[in-house]
Formats: sequence, structure tokens, C-alpha cells
Amino acid sequence: MDLLRRLVGPDGLPSGRVALFVDGPNVLRDEFDVDLDDIRAAARSLGDQLSAARLYLDEHATPGLIQAAEARGFEVVVTSGDVDVKLAVDLTRYAVEDRADVIAVASRDTDFKPALETANAYGLRTVAIAPGSYGRSDALQNAATHAMTLDDLDDGDD
Repeated sequence: MDLLRRLVGPDGLPSGRVALFVDGPNVLRDEFDVDLDDIRAAARSLGDQLSAARLYLDEHATPGLIQAAEARGFEVVVTSGDVDVKLAVDLTRYAVEDRADVIAVASRDTDFKPALETANAYGLRTVAIAPGSYGRSDALQNAATHAMTLDDLDDGDD
């Protein structure tokens, strides 16, 4: 996969600290049939250390979803307000505080475009992960230095 070739170290293996931010309300929808393990695997393919794996949910999230996400290694952040604001602020903090080399956001929402642009300005590699080809945001994909869909990963495994 071309994306992985661009994110490798001198030894040919993916390198760097990856911080993954998942927009739960926009990605975990029935029409996308997304598996949290697939999102985590996509992020792990981008570097040699997953420094953060955060799933952002609103106050309507079920306890079963929260428990399942935590069992898969996600830090679950439940907000009483807008999920987008909290995720964008946290993503930006990771960028400016040098807490990651790669920032990956799983979403189809253009609200994260400014946060990705900030991470780019700080020299980080950014990756927009879409839940599927019809769930892709062109604006978000264009703001990131790299883009992928979970469908692409499934196709590459065959």
C-alpha cells in the first residue's frame, strides 16, 4: 500500500508514535458496519507505537458500547456537549505538545479540518480514516497528508 511506504522508517517498518482519535457518533453507525478492531489495526499500521487510542462518544452512548471499546484498548471520552469540539481540542493539544508523530482521525466530518491543518503546520503526518468509500469527506481527506478508508485496508488484505 502506497500510504504505508510513505510512513516507514529506514528499516522499512512503520515508525513513529500514532495518536488515534475516533469520532464515534459519525463512524459507529449501522450503515458503515465498522469494527473498532479494524480502526485500531489501521492506526497500528501507521507507526510502531500507539500513543493514544481515543473514542469520543456523546452522553447517549450505551454502557455496552463503552465497555466493548474499553475491552479493545480504547480510552473512551464521553462528552455531555459536542463530541467534535472535545476531539478537535484534544487532537490539537497532541500536535502542539509533541505527543505524537502521526495523528489519525477516524471520521467523515469536516469539522476536524482545522485541527488536521494545525497538526500539519507542526510537522506531523496526518491521516484521515474514513469508515468506507461512501462515508468519506473529501475536505477532510484533502486536509490530511494521507487518507485511507477501512474498505481499502480490507481490499489490501486479499
